[in-house]
Amino acid sequence: MTAPLADANNEWDDDVSDVSSVHNNSVVSTVPDKHGFFGGSQYCPESNKPNDRKKILKREKKWLHMLEDWQNYMDKHHKTVRERCRKGIPASIRPRAWLFLCGGKLLLDKHPYLYSDLLKKEGDPRWIDDITKDLHRQFPDHEMFASQQGYGQRDLFDLLKAYSLLNPVVGYCQAQAPIAAFLLMHMPAEEAFWCFVSVCDKYLTGYFSQGMEGIKLDGDILFGLLKKVAPEIYKHLKKQTIEPILYMTPWFLCVFIRTLPWDTLLRVWDMFLVEGVKIIFKMAIVLMKLSLHGKHKTSYSVIKKKHPTMYETLEALRNPPFEELRKEDEIVNLILKLNLTDEDFDYEHIRQLRKRRTQQNRQNAAAAR
Repeated sequence: MTAPLADANNEWDDDVSDVSSVHNNSVVSTVPDKHGFFGGSQYCPESNKPNDRKKILKREKKWLHMLEDWQNYMDKHHKTVRERCRKGIPASIRPRAWLFLCGGKLLLDKHPYLYSDLLKKEGDPRWIDDITKDLHRQFPDHEMFASQQGYGQRDLFDLLKAYSLLNPVVGYCQAQAPIAAFLLMHMPAEEAFWCFVSVCDKYLTGYFSQGMEGIKLDGDILFGLLKKVAPEIYKHLKKQTIEPILYMTPWFLCVFIRTLPWDTLLRVWDMFLVEGVKIIFKMAIVLMKLSLHGKHKTSYSVIKKKHPTMYETLEALRNPPFEELRKEDEIVNLILKLNLTDEDFDYEHIRQLRKRRTQQNRQNAAAAR
């Protein structure tokens, strides 16, 4: 399920730029929260939830043991890795675990000097200009990126420039910047770079290419899966003729980095890096359910009454219930409870590809007449 996406220079630029726009929120604290935010929608006040230190230490030891024997676990005990990711990776282990999970460690070991070599090179002027313009847009309420020309913005520029040199066909797309900034918050620049390369090239293959067919394909796959697990929402969106691309693009482009509260986002990424793109689809469906009918399933007529026009429906989808989404354990449970198998994903992917081939054949036949 790949989704080629418009780059920063085509007609979709205005919509993509919304993904990396500056949030108009005031600073609420002179001391950053546990994630480094001084304010904005991602600011997370100290939780009253008690921490079981013994439990955390036990899980840290399990992860350290697993990382020391990583290839064996991935080859022979992949289910154990997956289950531990679903429970949430301990914060102290997360940077190293992500590097191993996404394959960034393998790339780093294979190319130990490549990142530093790329930094010494001149970048393509068209990408350099776009990257420079976007630096201040990335998380201005975070301690790493609050200062223009600070170390966070310098590392972000270097990482994005290096990738544009490594993959000149893709170059740079605005939607890449939030992902790069997110990774830089959790690990040193070189490790973040190789995680970024792996995420862009392996997990999000084609998302940042020119053209819109890929994102439309993934949107149709999402819509097909929705019919299976939330038919009342499927019916509502179909009746209002709301195309998936109108609401799901920023979710898929940035893997929810601009959408979810931070603690929930980290849990989603823990699963995403081990289970792949299907986690994006599952999180999208959970998000749609919470936005349109809340935690409790309801009927099509109730959804229609609450969201009578396309405007109300899109407003709900673009402004999901943030406080509900803060309950990361509940969100993870909702994701895992979705009745979607790998076979469902494969079937819907193949079905949508066949539909496209049929449509293309009809168009070609019509053009040949």
